[in-house]
Amino acid sequence: MSDSEIFMENETLNIKPDLLCSEPVQHINGEIVVPGDKSISHRALLLSAIAEGDSYLHGFLNGEDCLATMNALRSMGIQITTNSNKVKVCGVGANGLTEPKQSLDLGNSGTAMRLLAGMLSSQPFSSVLIGDDSLSKRPMSRITEPLSSMGAKIDSNEGCPPLVIAGGQKLRGINYRLPVASAQVKSALLIAGLWAEGRTTVHSPGPSRDHTEIMLKTMGVELSTGNDHELSLDGPVALTARNHEIPGDFSSAAFFIVAGLLASNEGLLIKNVGINPTRTGLLEILRLMGGSIEILNSRESGNELVADLLVKKSQLRGIEIDAKLVPLAIDEFPVLFVAAAFADGITSVNDAKELRYKESDRLSVMAEGLNTLGVKTKETKDGLRIKGGALSGGYIDSHGDHRVAMSFAVAGIAAKDSIYISRAREINTSFPDFLSIANSVGFAIRPHTISTRH
Repeated sequence: MSDSEIFMENETLNIKPDLLCSEPVQHINGEIVVPGDKSISHRALLLSAIAEGDSYLHGFLNGEDCLATMNALRSMGIQITTNSNKVKVCGVGANGLTEPKQSLDLGNSGTAMRLLAGMLSSQPFSSVLIGDDSLSKRPMSRITEPLSSMGAKIDSNEGCPPLVIAGGQKLRGINYRLPVASAQVKSALLIAGLWAEGRTTVHSPGPSRDHTEIMLKTMGVELSTGNDHELSLDGPVALTARNHEIPGDFSSAAFFIVAGLLASNEGLLIKNVGINPTRTGLLEILRLMGGSIEILNSRESGNELVADLLVKKSQLRGIEIDAKLVPLAIDEFPVLFVAAAFADGITSVNDAKELRYKESDRLSVMAEGLNTLGVKTKETKDGLRIKGGALSGGYIDSHGDHRVAMSFAVAGIAAKDSIYISRAREINTSFPDFLSIANSVGFAIRPHTISTRH
């Protein structure tokens, strides 16, 4: 019976569009294409805006996070036209941005705020970066402090947004060591370095996604590399416009990789997925857990590695996750924790404190949700231990975190009973077509309705 058919006499229906129900299914199978990579879409927009000439972006992600970046750029005079997932950006060069008439609202996007902070620190005009309640609680001192060392003047709310960036500052290159491996901080400093006088050098304690470096090189920037993940550029330097092919988002594919391992006897084929080695730690972890994942038709597209992934149902086993793989799977841990909940034995991860500073405290929120579903967990200062077993049904609070919501939607296909996920509307920030794509291969996810008598 459809939701529209369950009205009863003297009863009204209170629709909760952000409450989802994911029901158990016997199997999932088929072929899908996931939307464009969110990280690359952000960077392609931002760097194309300050390049000389027009750029065309193919495969752009039309999620709320990337659209927030687009709207911010339009507020600063950038002409952007869209046609489905194809975007034209008319670049204005390094000095062509204009002062926005109001605060730049970046919604839920930490990537947009951190990268824009790097870009706006050297502009002749002042700007204010704001976000939603979740983003307003996320730490920004990790970028404001090194940017201030470069000469930027940025005020914040005790290290959190809003960020008030003073105009007219002359930046200088610095030699900076990141306290933790972070692609967003590294990218913000390299982008600021495009305007800075002298050499900007960033040292990282470990690997992190390198989409910014790849894109800068293709747009004419000479980047020097050194030992221990060292990167340098000499500024000021201008960018040359170019077209960008944006592959499927590995972080979006991750939900279907885990789903296939849980419930696809015949195999689930995920096509045109970016497999940049700085992003695919999840593949190595799941293979160590016994997962059957084949990489097919590996190729290069737009200077990024791309492949098709064939995933089949597997009996997973718990492992201790190597700390070196943590930064290479940092966005995929929520759904990895779901895989661990169905594995035999104990899965443990440490050195993952960064997960506490995402859209939610993902260590705490995932532990809370798994405990609700009957899975035993032990939370540590920088990690989580999960004892695998059967999952019951129940109500989960996603805390407005898109990856948490989608992870528990995946859990629902193999649980004993339905899983209800609240505050799931934020899925639109990164994967607006998640429900339709998931249901097309056999998921049973639907918006849930609550009836109340009057």
